[in-house]
Amino acid sequence: MRAIRRFTVRTVLPSELASLGELVQNLRWSWHPETLDLFAEVDPVTWERVGHDPVALLGAVEPERLRELAADRRFLRRLADAADDLREYMTAPRWYQSLPDAARAIGYFSPEYGIAAALPQYSGGLGILAGDHLKAASDLGVPILAVGLLYRHGYFTQSLSPEGWQLEHYPSLDPGGLPLTLLKEEDGTPVRIRIGLPEHRVLHAQVWVAQVGRVPLLLLDSDVAENDNAARDVTDRLYGGGTDHRLKQELLLGIGGVRAIRAYCRSTGHPEPEVFHTNEGHAGFLGLERIRELTEARLSFEEALEAVRAGTVFTTHTPVPAGIDRFPTELIARQFGGENSWPTVPVDRILALGAEEEPGKFNMAAMGMRLAQRVNGVSELHGEVSREMFQGLWPGFDVAEVPIGSITNGVHAPTWVGREIMELAGRELPSLVDRAQGWEGVSKISDEEIWGIRGRLRARLVEAARVRLRRSWMDRGASAAELGWIDDALDPEVLTIGFARRVPSYKRLTLMLSDPVRLRGLLLDPDKPVQIVIAGKAHPADEGGKKLIQQIVKFADQESVRHRIVFLPDYDMALGQLMVQGCDVWMNNPLRPLEACGTSGMKAALNGGLNLSIRDGWWDEWYDGTNGWAVPTADGVADPDRRDELEAGALYDLIDHEVADRFYDRPADGLPRRWLEMVRHTLSSLGPKVLAGRMLRDYVVGLYTPAAKSARVLTADGNEQAKGFAAWKLRVGRAWPGVRVEHVEAAGLGDTPEVGAALELRATIALGELEPGDIQVQAAYGRVGLHDELVSPAYSSLSVESEGDDGRAVFSGTIPLVRTGAFGYTVRVVPAHPLMAASAELGLIAVPEEPAGMTNGTLR
Repeated sequence: MRAIRRFTVRTVLPSELASLGELVQNLRWSWHPETLDLFAEVDPVTWERVGHDPVALLGAVEPERLRELAADRRFLRRLADAADDLREYMTAPRWYQSLPDAARAIGYFSPEYGIAAALPQYSGGLGILAGDHLKAASDLGVPILAVGLLYRHGYFTQSLSPEGWQLEHYPSLDPGGLPLTLLKEEDGTPVRIRIGLPEHRVLHAQVWVAQVGRVPLLLLDSDVAENDNAARDVTDRLYGGGTDHRLKQELLLGIGGVRAIRAYCRSTGHPEPEVFHTNEGHAGFLGLERIRELTEARLSFEEALEAVRAGTVFTTHTPVPAGIDRFPTELIARQFGGENSWPTVPVDRILALGAEEEPGKFNMAAMGMRLAQRVNGVSELHGEVSREMFQGLWPGFDVAEVPIGSITNGVHAPTWVGREIMELAGRELPSLVDRAQGWEGVSKISDEEIWGIRGRLRARLVEAARVRLRRSWMDRGASAAELGWIDDALDPEVLTIGFARRVPSYKRLTLMLSDPVRLRGLLLDPDKPVQIVIAGKAHPADEGGKKLIQQIVKFADQESVRHRIVFLPDYDMALGQLMVQGCDVWMNNPLRPLEACGTSGMKAALNGGLNLSIRDGWWDEWYDGTNGWAVPTADGVADPDRRDELEAGALYDLIDHEVADRFYDRPADGLPRRWLEMVRHTLSSLGPKVLAGRMLRDYVVGLYTPAAKSARVLTADGNEQAKGFAAWKLRVGRAWPGVRVEHVEAAGLGDTPEVGAALELRATIALGELEPGDIQVQAAYGRVGLHDELVSPAYSSLSVESEGDDGRAVFSGTIPLVRTGAFGYTVRVVPAHPLMAASAELGLIAVPEEPAGMTNGTLR
């Protein structure tokens, strides 16, 4: 018989071991080896059996063993030291506490979080990045209050059929068996979040708290008795269900998340967030909830919008339009209209926030950007792609002026770097990770020590891969008697290449199979063999991705190569850690420029691995020619098959003639000196850049602190500045049709323009109903293209020279002639206000009807 319900009964710890419960409940253990050592000592056999899950350990250890530990003075001393260390970590001032004007708290919203394999609430890069964001925030003392959903079935676990087809399994997760506590009111009753749904239905949710070091993570859970079956299933699984199901998840994450934050701050005294960070469009409804709060406090919609925008940061993570959530407008209208409408937030205003070019669609990314004054991509190249992708939201402005910046992702070293390397760094270079300083000191570490550690990490991966490979083959129906070959699968001395990621088509899992004969030759080369370890999950609804996995598996199943290439099912954080630590080379071959960032290669680099990658995402900006290998791209080739063929050929050539040659180039002492030179250079050049601590500092200095300052200004004195700013925007928007560039005249060129001269400009501007202080008149100038377009222009502001009684004003200034060749200029008008974050913020611009004063001469 099967149980109708599953739950976890937790052990009662002796009073002497109470601190052990504190250590288990704080997920800092997931990146703190000393705490993990303590857990292992509780019961080494059980610790291995539960897969290094501390909560499962306490549920499985025998009471007799706990009584022994309670009387073990040595263990109690170690326990006390660990508990004291955690308490100091939680309370001592850190980097953030030394900053002036920093935000009191930051609300961080994400649909998934990769904190630890024991808390399976992630599917891929977005969740892993969010987990590293929280861990780095904890280490730096950044007061983030995070929000997500608790998925009762997680994402899915993956296995393979006998034919190599991906199979999905959705194990039930019991919150009682996870490192979570239920958020309760002062009277001890669980906090309940409520969201109105159409047809007089209500979605209820409780709130679980995961303590990620210093950062509380609130996870909303709809599996409560007050809900009907459909509502209970809203948080059943990550990225599951149809459109209506997905919408309810995002309503709960955004709207319910703000309400959960309010409840948490009310019950714990935690400061209310001044800044709200929307990690991708899934959480975009949080801005609507904050507008509702303010409009019910007597602000107009426009005033509330400005107050909300000032303190909101939006991060986009996808350069693929298909990766953006879009809902039918009638679904949104039904949710926020009729009997379920918010009286102070008109549904037509909500629909306008998510409007896009295609009628009938509500775009969550567009809404997120319209609700945030600060927007960023996650690498420099992704910022460029995002500006092109969303240019339509700021019509009339050049792509370069679209107000989307970039902060390149980073990774949390204590989570992803092998313990041997962390201990070596702590011993030899103690400031390396904590303060991102001293990376040049890597040159002092001997070749023997680096190569020895790399060998141990590679051997650990090989050993673990054999265990997983055997389990996979047996799950597919093989008997133990026919799996003796697995004992020799992979070789701890052979050049090991890793490839692990989600499996959408643009990541091109099977590019390596483009020429199977050549791949086989690389794998079986008698002098410089290569072995490849592969992992990855396809979305359950992605049949194309599953076919790609099947193709890889079928190739890897062949008896002639199965000892050199393996596909390991169920890619998760634990397997990811083994791979980025143990692989010598990290391979990445997406279709450029469709990789937003791609942080797995950063993790490999911190472990002394070398990147072999298409120049996309982070690798495009940080590859320097000697810290790895860049696979040439055939960007101009329109035929996708031909492009794959060309790029696969380049990949094979690099592996054969560059990577393998250098790895196996061993002098008499057996050490690959040239390889180790690249490892050192990779560590010293990439180490300080790829850390999540660097990323968090960039967010704090570049986005969080400016957003907090803006929010304080707009909300001070009963939101007076927000009211004034909203009124100014309305006035400017209504009057803008009357703003024109009427005349531009130039002087100072002479007969022959020469470099070093200055061009004097006077522009007559029709102001309509505006004042000169409402606008900024800019001269745009620089190189011109074949069709008189300005190429990467510079800008210079013109000053008011005179103002007439006829609604016109004259602006003047000079343009420096700083380069030779074809040169041009024009004049434009944009709104100007001290509370604007960018000239393009309002999406308003006035330019001459005809190119005014364009000069197409050659400067000498």
